[in-house]
Amino acid sequence: MKERLVVIPTYNEIENIETIIRKTFSLPEPFDILIVDDGSPDGTAQRVRDLQEEFPPNGPSLRLNLLERRGKLGLGTAYIDGFKWALSRGYQFLFEMDADFSHNPEDLIKLYHACADEGATRADVAVGSRYIKGVNVVNWPMSRVLMSYFAGVYVRFITGMSIMDPTAGFICYRAEVLEVILHNPIKFVGYAFQIEMKFTCWKYGFRIREVPIIFTDRTKGVSKMSSKIFKEAVFGVLQMKISSFFRHYIPRRETPAKAEESMKAF
Repeated sequence: MKERLVVIPTYNEIENIETIIRKTFSLPEPFDILIVDDGSPDGTAQRVRDLQEEFPPNGPSLRLNLLERRGKLGLGTAYIDGFKWALSRGYQFLFEMDADFSHNPEDLIKLYHACADEGATRADVAVGSRYIKGVNVVNWPMSRVLMSYFAGVYVRFITGMSIMDPTAGFICYRAEVLEVILHNPIKFVGYAFQIEMKFTCWKYGFRIREVPIIFTDRTKGVSKMSSKIFKEAVFGVLQMKISSFFRHYIPRRETPAKAEESMKAF
């Protein structure tokens, strides 16, 4: 059974892509990888194709996979396309991770066990959180730390969620979560995409658990953050909250009979 797949979107990550792939494959627990490349002009996709020859298939499937898209279509759509690719192939746990080592691949194991281990604390969604235990960010200027932290305060105030790091992009989802929330389109592409995904999970009643990580800013390549992406988050949260008043979320723990009854009532 295909179990764990890490989805890594890329655009001009030639300086990081080989190292992040090798590091992920060196972990003591097995993870497959899907690179979603948006037509990187620096040759990122070709480097992945070269590495595919080095890493043989795990049974009938490749350990290292590549999904190429034409043009820079945005982070959110890259993850959505990656998730749909993975769900169609039967993966049970799907991960979001950046290519630039701001997320430590070793923490994939912690996120996996937060969702996979049986017990009362088992999560449906595990979030690698920079702020659940203080502020764990390395190499960011103070202005960006404050912007990120208070973005979380703002999101919690508007949405009512208690998640300390709602813009986090290092996440493990159980497959059944994505099968539910991707039934309706996710609208945003940047920071707001990360918020919308968590908000939708929360509205459906999935269990979200934050796992402490240390976030380290990239040392190679160029950040994709922009003022446009930040503005989308600020105004998108308000739009998302207002839209939620006109949308009916059937909690995942309802029985089919209750769900049908709820829909009729709505």
